[in-house]
Amino acid sequence: MSRRRPARRQQVGGHEEVESWPDGEWVVRHLTGSSATKPYRCPGCDQLILPATPHLVVWPAEGETLSGGGPGERRHWHTSCWRARDRRAPR
Repeated sequence: MSRRRPARRQQVGGHEEVESWPDGEWVVRHLTGSSATKPYRCPGCDQLILPATPHLVVWPAEGETLSGGGPGERRHWHTSCWRARDRRAPR
């Protein structure tokens, strides 16, 4: 099975980019281990992302959801869970 990748990526900041996936556009911020200081729960696997673990912070691009999207809906994901999630996303 081939790995699925976003259809398009657009750099929007130092560590942020917009990725287009089948379920919409998402802002993706890459966090280094040194900037990750708190534990978070990954919505992809429901496991903890421990402090000092590199991971992604992801939220819908503005206006993509009924609530308006944006950083208020951001979630912390393991990088591998984010890359694998489009197989589980509703079509």
